[in-house]
Amino acid sequence: MIKPTPLSGFPEWLPAQQLAEQHFIDTIRQIYELHGFTRLETSAVERVSVLEAKGEINKEIYGIGRLQGPPGRWEMALHFDLTVPFARYVALNSGAINFPFKRWQIQKVWRGERPQEGRFREFYQADIDVIGDGELPLSFDAEMPAIIVEIFQKLNIRAQIQVNNRKVLLGYYQSLGMNEEQSANILREVDKMDKIGADKVKESLLTLGLTSELADKCLALCQLRGCPAKVLTQAKDLNVDNPTFKQGLEELAFIAEELSYLDEDSLIFNLGIVRGLDYYTGTIYETILPDYPSLGSICSGGRYENLASQFINRKLPGVGISIGLSRLLSHLFAKKAIDCSKQTPTQVLVSWPTEELRPACRQIALKLRQAGIPTEIYHKIDPLKKQMRYASRQGIPWMLFPYIYSDEDPNIEIKNMTSGEQETLALEEWIGKIKSM
Repeated sequence: MIKPTPLSGFPEWLPAQQLAEQHFIDTIRQIYELHGFTRLETSAVERVSVLEAKGEINKEIYGIGRLQGPPGRWEMALHFDLTVPFARYVALNSGAINFPFKRWQIQKVWRGERPQEGRFREFYQADIDVIGDGELPLSFDAEMPAIIVEIFQKLNIRAQIQVNNRKVLLGYYQSLGMNEEQSANILREVDKMDKIGADKVKESLLTLGLTSELADKCLALCQLRGCPAKVLTQAKDLNVDNPTFKQGLEELAFIAEELSYLDEDSLIFNLGIVRGLDYYTGTIYETILPDYPSLGSICSGGRYENLASQFINRKLPGVGISIGLSRLLSHLFAKKAIDCSKQTPTQVLVSWPTEELRPACRQIALKLRQAGIPTEIYHKIDPLKKQMRYASRQGIPWMLFPYIYSDEDPNIEIKNMTSGEQETLALEEWIGKIKSM
């Protein structure tokens, strides 16, 4: 007998948790589509050469091959994110799609990482991206945070999206005399700020050859964070005479103006955000949940100018953002922050009292389903107490009794399983009440 041992890093939620997951997916999809994004699904498998367009990723990907296949380097692998497959798809279909192309994509991805809390080998990401032809207006960079704030408000989760611009960082380092390679090394160390703290980051910067004074200046910039107006003023007060730095601040100022209607707790500028992926060229985002500070960022992304261009001789700039859905849910499940009392999507359980009432049960269930109300009939004639216990254990909110229902008398008895209240009224009348709720 094979022991049914779960694979580490490949989560399998319980039924109630999967219902919560589906609610999150449906809510995210709905808001993405309200903003004009269209569904896209790409293959789970990509050529390794395609995935390497994002940089060195050999340690992260799962190669795909036949068990009896020849040994050697993998030619295919499971995708480890959704952005590179999207860029490849756009390049492949650039003559058949309209630009700017806005897509949402909610799929599983796979990474060969060491499983730990909040990190999985198989997990859902929920992405949106916009790709333009030749150019992409900065207004799309402002649209991304607005959508994310709207999603978390809909889910009743307090979220804070933090925004920066890589041009600010790179321009600042250029003003200090750093070349491109030195700037990239500094970015890599500064990106560790929240994990290891300023003192450790400074030690790392000193090992790169920076003087203590230069290291302090690098740290001073990345510690500017707060409301957009305050951070922009502080950054300008640094009096940095560099065109890249100034362009980055101008782009941040535009986003601040576009999103000035958001609550000040929902949006902050954080000049310490780096985003470790090298292909980001401008605006970058990270999202935290203030009520769960240990979780870290659960939604991130940014502007990229050349990712799709690696597959086609054509400038296709883009901007996108991704919600780490499985990471988010696993933390909320652990904190019991999500109601997981429902084991089924069923809203109404129709009691089956006697064999004679079976036709009435079927007729009632049919009308409820036609009205869009998930309904099931109890599976056999059991004592009423046992049928009600089943409804309670499944988290079904309503139980319906067809004792007097007929074509001549369309009344039913309905019980609210939460409050215990019970009433008798016409089936169509009750359907109208529920749908208005």
